[in-house]
Amino acid sequence: MPHSGMEVSTMAGKISLVVRNVVFTFVVPGTGAILLPWRILRRHPATPTQWAALVPIALGAALYLWCVWVFASVGRGTPGPWDTPRNLVAVGPYRWVRNPIYIAALAVILGEAWLFLSEPLLVYAGEAAIVCHLFVIEYEERTLRRRFGKDYLAYTRTVNRWIPRRPKAETGREVTLR
Repeated sequence: MPHSGMEVSTMAGKISLVVRNVVFTFVVPGTGAILLPWRILRRHPATPTQWAALVPIALGAALYLWCVWVFASVGRGTPGPWDTPRNLVAVGPYRWVRNPIYIAALAVILGEAWLFLSEPLLVYAGEAAIVCHLFVIEYEERTLRRRFGKDYLAYTRTVNRWIPRRPKAETGREVTLR
């Protein structure tokens, strides 16, 4: 049975959204959490010894995938500043903390530093944390305030920037702010 034009358009939109998120994942977190640590370890060789470090690495990767899923399914965009969500995302991990995707990336990098007992990777994690913080306060928050106005300001009053906390009980207000 042939698909209607609307169904094809919707399917094409979904495929496009998946492709855009996969590309973003390879380019940004792939570079920051895999390529750059690998390059650091090539310059400062280390052997993996602390296998318990795989726990924060796996948790960070899982949190990242959850964040991307929410950005795509709820926000209809990607985490990239060039292809941002169309809707303010305030569900899933974003109910607990405003920047879980950066926390996920840092968990992976810190886990790698622990896995290899690598001081250079630990320094890189600190540098990455500073860069993420500056990017968030100087670009992302300003952009989100302009784009979503009062809804974003209300979100910032109830959800911390970096320290996760249990979400407040639902008040009947829609959590996916537009």
